[in-house]
Amino acid sequence: MRNSILVRGARENNLKNVDVEIPRDALCVFTGLSGSGKSSLAFDTIYAEGRRRYVDSLSAYARQFLGQMDKPDVDVIEGLSPAISIDQKTTSRNPRSTVGTVTEIYDYLRLLWARAGTPHCPRCGREIRRQTVDQIVDKVLALPEGTRFQVLAPVVRGKKGEHVKLLADARKSGFSRVRVDGILYDLSEEITLEKNKKHTIELVVDRLVLRGDLTRRLTDSVETALEHGGGLVVIQQPDTGEETLFSRNYACDECGISMPELSPRMFSFNNPMGACPECSGLGFLLKVDPAIIIPDPSLSIYDGGIQASGWGNIRSDSIARMYFDALSQKYHFDLHAPISSLSKEAMDVILYGTRGEKLTLHYDRGSSRGTLEQAFEGIIPNIERRVRETQSEAMRKELEETMSASPCPHCHGSRLSDISRAVTVGGLSITEFCDMPVDRELAFVNDLRLEGAQAVIAEQILREIRARLGFLQSVGLRYLTLSRAAATLSGGEAQRIRLATQIGSSLMGVLYILDEPSIGLHQRDNDKLLDTLRRLRDLGNTLIVVEHDEDTIRAADYIVDVGPGAGVHGGQIMAQGTLQDIMNAPDSITGQYLSGKRRIAVPAQRRAGNGNFLRVFGCRENNLRNVDVSIPLGTLTCVTGVSGSGKSSLVNEIISKKLSATLNRARVRPGRHDRFEGIENLDKAIVIDQSPIGRTPRSNPATYTGLFADIRDLFAATADAKARGYGPGRFSFNVKGGRCEACSGDGLVKIEMHFLPDVYVPCDVCRGARYNRETLEVRYRGKSIADVLEMTADEALGFFENLPRIRDKVATLVEVGLGYVKLGQSSTTLSGGEAQRVKLATELARRATGRTMYILDEPTTGLHMYDVQKLLDVLQKLVDAGNTVLVIEHNLDVIKCADHIIDLGPEGGDGGGTIVATGTPEDIAACPASFTGQYLKKML
Repeated sequence: MRNSILVRGARENNLKNVDVEIPRDALCVFTGLSGSGKSSLAFDTIYAEGRRRYVDSLSAYARQFLGQMDKPDVDVIEGLSPAISIDQKTTSRNPRSTVGTVTEIYDYLRLLWARAGTPHCPRCGREIRRQTVDQIVDKVLALPEGTRFQVLAPVVRGKKGEHVKLLADARKSGFSRVRVDGILYDLSEEITLEKNKKHTIELVVDRLVLRGDLTRRLTDSVETALEHGGGLVVIQQPDTGEETLFSRNYACDECGISMPELSPRMFSFNNPMGACPECSGLGFLLKVDPAIIIPDPSLSIYDGGIQASGWGNIRSDSIARMYFDALSQKYHFDLHAPISSLSKEAMDVILYGTRGEKLTLHYDRGSSRGTLEQAFEGIIPNIERRVRETQSEAMRKELEETMSASPCPHCHGSRLSDISRAVTVGGLSITEFCDMPVDRELAFVNDLRLEGAQAVIAEQILREIRARLGFLQSVGLRYLTLSRAAATLSGGEAQRIRLATQIGSSLMGVLYILDEPSIGLHQRDNDKLLDTLRRLRDLGNTLIVVEHDEDTIRAADYIVDVGPGAGVHGGQIMAQGTLQDIMNAPDSITGQYLSGKRRIAVPAQRRAGNGNFLRVFGCRENNLRNVDVSIPLGTLTCVTGVSGSGKSSLVNEIISKKLSATLNRARVRPGRHDRFEGIENLDKAIVIDQSPIGRTPRSNPATYTGLFADIRDLFAATADAKARGYGPGRFSFNVKGGRCEACSGDGLVKIEMHFLPDVYVPCDVCRGARYNRETLEVRYRGKSIADVLEMTADEALGFFENLPRIRDKVATLVEVGLGYVKLGQSSTTLSGGEAQRVKLATELARRATGRTMYILDEPTTGLHMYDVQKLLDVLQKLVDAGNTVLVIEHNLDVIKCADHIIDLGPEGGDGGGTIVATGTPEDIAACPASFTGQYLKKML
């Protein structure tokens, strides 16, 4: 058997006919500059071919469901195993997906609660037990010898009435005695009951003394009692007064709530049997949010303090003004006073209406004037009604902007019905278990002691749950809860969850290809990840990891360095071999950073800021523990801490949303906090995340940055265009006129193939240029509009050097390290890190005010050490202009260059949410309690 994977003549994307040999059963790292071709080699060549060969080995029937795979542009690949890709793009955005469902742990939990759960009444909490006739008889026969007892059938329990017919029927059925409200009566006597009092009536079925063999008679009596008592029987001992209630039903004997047979479906929030009836198992409802309607309570109603469709502008003679005038007169408040000063009663009436009480409205519409008596429905009910009734999609979208997802009031966000939540194992319901972090769940499962049949049933289920929770803990995700929505996970977390699932499958002889699994991981957790990767390798698998993280590169058995540059400047193998081989390679930039020949320097001095601060008090979102945070303005501030310590809750949920709502008038609800101070020192907030810059192939860096509009104006201003009467619209590939109509401006035509993958071929008419012949005849300095879109940013910088407006925008793309990206490259082909840098370039091109706060979430994702240096130069330039940059980051090179650090922790999940240390990197390194400080010390 071949002990290596051999690739010859790989030409996919920017690869330049490369050959590479990778050892099998080893941990191999592909590294190199961002955009150099690592992913093209690992995913688009090796993985694509492995997957294609595996699918081709299946029957034609199976292949029609899987779809056909394109053959990558490569001459030969030998020694290939079935390949599994664990990338970052496969996170489920479905609101019903949770960590539990994605890892399949929840399926085992449903089985455990269905087979070993103890049901309780959802109303009174009493345990519900169902017993057979034999079990009831055995319990009674276990009483001491000589015990006197009565078998009673409860026919009425706590119901009002005289119950004359019931007593008469009992007499006819042959019963001679009855117990009413604890007192024995003979049925032959007159029994008069008060009509308006609640009564409990029990028929005396038999009176016995426990002697000799009573089994047969007792069984008959119990059966008779169960039949008349609706599945209930009471055994009463007259000597001691002790009573025992037995039930044949799965129901609460006090409340009458019946339970269905326990089954795994009962614990699924995606099944009507288990889902909360109010929110259908989503855990939240879209409700109109008062905080979005009134974003700034310091404004008055007259000055536009209410931001809701139809209610915002009351300066004009509108219907809204008519209602507010009437409300202010009746409830005595001033339309010019700040909303925060209005009484609770006034706010209640404004938001929720007069509840049927009529107002006197005065109207004056030119020719008609008068008064009108009308109730006010309230702003919130008004919006909710309009959302239900409107036929306009645009209006519905506008109204829904005032809504936010709030926990369902019925299930409090747990997604399950009352009955499902009332079943416990070891004293916990399934939702209480899923709300604990993984490490506490593991401790609970390890300590769980079940008895008898339950223990036998649960043994195998618990073994599976224990193993899967252990895998999650081993990849550094012990702070996650199983109830957490999958859509809220970072790319790195989602990838590590899939990694944990793969270890659980214990396959061997497989080729695993991973895309930067260290993203979002603190250095402390990185060691756990590396142990996991080694364990996967030691099972007998080959791992190819595309990675920039230095620790992972140093831990690899074999390294392939792709370069020398990015895009068209890359696609070659610069070095391959062991760590020492890479460090000795003269042309390898990665090797130069690993050997210390190149390094990112620590700044000579730290900025103290401009004297102003942005302060946040009482942060309580998610696991934050009422912390107060102070950010010096005019600095590069890093928020650090172990994974799950509360960084995203602080920056993305509270600071980012509050600044967007206040400065950018965005309709978002910030996370829970008390107050902000110092927002007046900022004029705008710019949030730069890793979401795609466009969802369609028509979107590209030129359209996103606004560069394309300037280029179209330039072409429209040429003599050729003027002579033909072409305006800027002629040079758009999105509208009719200048575009090629054969391909609608896509440049490609999709050809659907039966039993083969759909093929995209260049359009026959325009040959991939996107424009018609007449448009392409218009040239600027010998280049058509299509030629310009094919240029890389580096090429365009030289081409447009005499046009400052265009040159400056292109220069920012080059500055953030995207010189290799083509101006017309489809946005769907850009990585998360590249998309983030396109956004950063767009913001850099705008005129800076010096009072802006830039918020970035792990901007080094997907960046090589060389590109991190470029990014740092850009961020420092922003701060030098007087702006503030707030970054969530794990990369020590960025952290050591910060002016100020806020370190959260000490642990993740429940063990985090507090501030461990703040100050300069030197201050953090000197703090023994800070895990970040321990790793930072080596870098300073």
